[in-house]
Amino acid sequence: MTNHMAPSHFDAAPFFGRHEERRNLDDLVSLIENGLSGAVVFLGDPGVGKTRLLECLHEASESVRTIHLVGLESEVRLPFAALHRLLEPHFNRIDRLPTPQRDALLITFGMLDGSPPARLLIGLGTLSLLADAATEQQLICVVDDAQWLDRESLGTLAFVARRVHADGIGFVFAGRENQPELQVLDGLATHHLAGLGTSDASSLLNAITPHNISPSIAARLVTETGGNPLALVELVKQLTPGQLEGQLPLPQRLLIGSGLIDYFQRQVELLPAQTRSLLLLASAMSDENAASLWRAATLIGLSPESMDAAARVGLIRVDDRVAFRHPLIRSAVYGSGTLDERRASHAALAAIADLEDHPDLTAWHRAAAVAAPNEEIAAQLERSAVHAEQRGGQAAQALFLARAAELSPGKDDRNIRLFAAAQAYLAAGDGVQADALLEKAATWLGSTEMRVDLQRLRASIAVFFSRHKDAPAILLEAARHVDPNESGVIRAILFDALQAALVARGYIVGLTPADVALSVLHTRSPERPSTKDLLLDGFAARLAVDFETAAPLLRASVKQLFTDEQSGAPELPSIILGWFAAEDVWDDEALRSMFDRAAVMCRRHGALGALRIALAGLCVSQALAGQLAKAEQSYFEAADISSLIGVPPPATTGVLLEVRAWQGREQESRETAALTSAWGKEHGAEILEIFSWSGLTILEIGLGNYSAAARWAREIFRRDPPGFGNRILPEIVEACTRTGETAFAQEALDRLSERARASGTPWANGMLARSRALIASGEEAETYYLEAIEHLAATSVHTELARAHLLFGEWLRRRKRRRDARLHLTTAHDMFLAMGAMAFATRARSELLATGYQSTVDTLQLSLGLTSQETQVARLAAAGAMNAEIAEQMFVTTSTVEYHLSKVFRKLGISSRRQLTSMLQ
Repeated sequence: MTNHMAPSHFDAAPFFGRHEERRNLDDLVSLIENGLSGAVVFLGDPGVGKTRLLECLHEASESVRTIHLVGLESEVRLPFAALHRLLEPHFNRIDRLPTPQRDALLITFGMLDGSPPARLLIGLGTLSLLADAATEQQLICVVDDAQWLDRESLGTLAFVARRVHADGIGFVFAGRENQPELQVLDGLATHHLAGLGTSDASSLLNAITPHNISPSIAARLVTETGGNPLALVELVKQLTPGQLEGQLPLPQRLLIGSGLIDYFQRQVELLPAQTRSLLLLASAMSDENAASLWRAATLIGLSPESMDAAARVGLIRVDDRVAFRHPLIRSAVYGSGTLDERRASHAALAAIADLEDHPDLTAWHRAAAVAAPNEEIAAQLERSAVHAEQRGGQAAQALFLARAAELSPGKDDRNIRLFAAAQAYLAAGDGVQADALLEKAATWLGSTEMRVDLQRLRASIAVFFSRHKDAPAILLEAARHVDPNESGVIRAILFDALQAALVARGYIVGLTPADVALSVLHTRSPERPSTKDLLLDGFAARLAVDFETAAPLLRASVKQLFTDEQSGAPELPSIILGWFAAEDVWDDEALRSMFDRAAVMCRRHGALGALRIALAGLCVSQALAGQLAKAEQSYFEAADISSLIGVPPPATTGVLLEVRAWQGREQESRETAALTSAWGKEHGAEILEIFSWSGLTILEIGLGNYSAAARWAREIFRRDPPGFGNRILPEIVEACTRTGETAFAQEALDRLSERARASGTPWANGMLARSRALIASGEEAETYYLEAIEHLAATSVHTELARAHLLFGEWLRRRKRRRDARLHLTTAHDMFLAMGAMAFATRARSELLATGYQSTVDTLQLSLGLTSQETQVARLAAAGAMNAEIAEQMFVTTSTVEYHLSKVFRKLGISSRRQLTSMLQ
């Protein structure tokens, strides 16, 4: 069954070849018929046969409904316009959605007033609406000319295509090769369509002409067109029987490259003048509504009958909608018109859009209808930009503002709009356009306040491109131009500068993190400092004064972060600095609860960028707690979000390294470390190199490679970065006492003693006592080991508690106290085994065997055989979450949750959630 949006391909040539691609579609249909979901992308040059391939879905299955959506080049600037066309037939179901999702869609489509909805809620609302429709009949969404969908719609559909699993929904995207707009589809199964092979192309040629084609002529046509079906079909139309049979020479120039456009333009030139005008009007439309076309035609004195000549030669069909035979024809028609003719068409369309009460469409056509700057139209475009922003359409907002800038007569107005357009482009994720427009606005010598804003945006663009190293200097320069009485503004700028400085560290251009810290110390702190003020002052003291001064400020800040439930989405810099602060003062409780709070708030507000960092931090916190399976799931979700928002994988893999290192997965750890470190070095983000050195230190100690561990740890010790600089100190003491580097071990212990006392947390005191035990001798060492175990037992940092038992057990065995050693080594072994910390478990097992203990298990881990998603569903279900809550947590549908849960029950041989809870406890 096919809905009303299915394309009507007319004058179609026979279809040959594409056997593999047709199998891909058949496989997708089979998947959908079985209640599962999937997505596939076809990319190819114009005319290669993408649309004809998609038509194969019409005959694939009567049980699956096919919904078609075709991108319109003229619609690309209207936010969520394509998504509206896709979902409109299902609006009768919208009240069944969860209220936040329903309201997000209604606001997006201008059907409800409200604050701009989070992109996440729009995506989830689309997913829920399609999933509800699929309960009546499974469906496939077919998106052709995807490169011409507005960016917001394409991003939403790509998000949904990644989230479907057991919903009976499929997606098929088709678009042109090498289109930057289609990068959002990266990660979906993609197939690249080349021209037809010689055999299929020859069959096509023989089928479309009654004349005999010489094999040599057929071979040349196939070679020179690259087997492009459209080029072959159109080429045969312009060749004579004698040329096809090889009796006459072929034209010097065949239909390759731009030749197709030229060919279609020549066809247009042969039509009557009124027909050409009516075709041009159709090509300039922003929708396919035939009624609007006829109204506009009447307005400029064109009769509908004028279109008959174009229809007879197969260029266009007009019934209830306007359909060009091929997108290239639309482009050829529009390109064939003069500037004055195009402006006249847009003026007519603007008048009709105004009559039909479409103010944004009116503004865009009016803008296309004028040649000179026009403040009235520029202001109208600016109002349309506000409408787009209110619907969450930052890309459309940017387009409207950029065009408004072009039409602004006044220099100041022009540059203000350029700046606003640059902001909107950055919010939409288009850093290239944002940078280009900002440079145009940079010549503006406006107010000091706006120059400061310009510098802040320039720094944001630098961070967007992972050029954190450039941002601190830009921001400090901006802060110098702020009125000294505006201390709040200055401190907000310095907060962003400090966060960028702690990411870039040694790569910062022209500065050091300490320079930024000194700038903070020269500002006046408010009488009632906010959490961000505490963080800022704490790090300034940490970098430019001493740890003892910084510790109470940092501890107070992380306890307060994200506790205000009424505030907006957590800011990414606050999450990063909070992360470093909590680790720096060894506050495991604040670290975990801060990330839990941040993740909840990010989900509520749909803040995907900040959620990615919150989940990465949660991964580290869970790894420290020995919850390595949960840590893995947090990482995988963070990585999934990274792919959705276009963040390269190496920006997040540092936290995966910590998990892999604890697991003792040597090869994966080294590969991940190399990838993360290289990317950090390339982009000037030294913090990623530090992540790598930290993970490798854990790996080497677990494997017993103490010299290598000391080498990596020394790199961190020398730089002393907040968070990592303190966590590395006990590792240095352990590694260097094993290698005989006692002086370095003592230096690390002295720093640890000073800072652990200033922190005063059980985690800090436990690490200090454990490190002292490694250097001490006799009864004193035993006292310190017992003290370390007591302190660490009061924390959630079970990895370090297990290591304390392991080190104490090793110490006892070397003193021939085998019975006592077995007690602690068994405890360590069982803890590591339960965590999945295999290298450390192996160490504990070897020590146990050395005590003469013979009943140690031979198998260190029994896998449950669950996939990562099944594990996540299982753990959430075991924790008491209902299916709807799990679906919301994982950004999937309830049917997908039910599918995974049924597989979990089958694999584990259980039949109830109660059994699941007891098994996973």
